[in-house]
Amino acid sequence: MTAKSDANAIPSVWARQQREAQQPALNRAAIVREAVLVLDADGIDALSMRKLGARLKAGATSLYRHVATKEELMELAVDEVCAEILVPSPQRAREDWRTAVSEAALSFRGTALDHPWLASVLGQAGLAYLGPNLMSFSDRLAALFAAAGFPEPSRAIDTVLGYVIGMSTTEAAWLTTVARSGETEAGFVARLMPAARVAVADHEHLTEAYAPVEDVDPAEIREVKFAYGLEVVLDGLALRLPPAA
Repeated sequence: MTAKSDANAIPSVWARQQREAQQPALNRAAIVREAVLVLDADGIDALSMRKLGARLKAGATSLYRHVATKEELMELAVDEVCAEILVPSPQRAREDWRTAVSEAALSFRGTALDHPWLASVLGQAGLAYLGPNLMSFSDRLAALFAAAGFPEPSRAIDTVLGYVIGMSTTEAAWLTTVARSGETEAGFVARLMPAARVAVADHEHLTEAYAPVEDVDPAEIREVKFAYGLEVVLDGLALRLPPAA
């Protein structure tokens, strides 16, 4: 069962007036917090209005009074966790724009890895960008890039976020696979490497990447990889800045 909607209504939770709570303990904020816990623990496929209602000791019908569909719930969950992303002040960008942008990018990545489902649904979760937290994030990011001196801040932002979301999606998928194995990341890699080396044996340009390496932390490798790519992106953006007066 889902709430009926006007055929001309915009299909987004942010375009619909919130109903007043009939059960003080059950409100939109409580529903969203519980949904995030389910998503973090078990992923998108495990989230359903029925399961969420059971966890909150309420029927699915009660949830629909606050959130019309699972799609709306995902919009709300995306906005909820995006409140965790930190963006330095414009003043920091005036002093050292590369460090300021890097901090914002790393905070985004950290949030995406804390919530492995996030990066993969950012482009799918309805009109999530209308949410207050994502609006605030976008506005602060725009202020950061404008203060850095970019003549087209939105294009620079799209470039950085495209890189961060792409890398974070891949990392989150990998870490989800590791988590399902029940092993540590290092243990999973160690078990996987023999088969990987056999697979690349006839591909000379790939063998070096799978050469035996002792005492290497896979998490550190991911961080170095991310930092390298981010530096390349920032090198490219630096060429778009007007010459200093």
